[in-house]
Amino acid sequence: MEIILKYFQNLTEYQLNQFKQLQELYHFWNKQINVISRKDIDELYVRHVLHSLGIAKVQAFLPGSTILDVGTGGGFPGIPLAILFPETQFYLVDSIGKKIKVVNEIATALQLTNVKAAQKRAEEVKGEFDFIVSRAVTSMEEFSKWVKNKIAKKQLHELKNGILYLKGGNLTEELKKFPNSTIYNLDNYFEEPFFESKKVVHISLKYKP
Repeated sequence: MEIILKYFQNLTEYQLNQFKQLQELYHFWNKQINVISRKDIDELYVRHVLHSLGIAKVQAFLPGSTILDVGTGGGFPGIPLAILFPETQFYLVDSIGKKIKVVNEIATALQLTNVKAAQKRAEEVKGEFDFIVSRAVTSMEEFSKWVKNKIAKKQLHELKNGILYLKGGNLTEELKKFPNSTIYNLDNYFEEPFFESKKVVHISLKYKP
């Protein structure tokens, strides 16, 4: 928990309590349904929670905005972001039903009324969103095809509507086809060694009816 407070100091008591509960909830559900590796569950707050919140360092979501989390797994980055931005609506999808069960159970336990989750592939999702977030579920070229028609027309944020993607390593080759992409290095925001090669990639996508 201290690691969250280190970088996000303006949390309410309610938010602090929600973040605090994540440890126990994920340990419990991970024993029933394995959604996080054993190695990572012990580093939950750095490797999953804080990593997810890296997106918030790049763009804070405004009240009334809508975010789609594709391939959410056990709820990352969607659940930590939903705690941080309680007035933003989050839709978390994953093709694996047991992972969505964990997401729903944790969202219910935390009383996250701004979270909806469904077992769906990205292509099956209806509606439009300000941003689509994810943690490296596939190549950017493939991912952009999945979500290209899901971008809201109205701009609310400083960054243009589109993709906010958590990725690691050298992305030069992968992003060649995306000249409008911007890379934000997470080690500019977080000093832990885990973040040395971690990035948030922003790609603006135009609204297509």
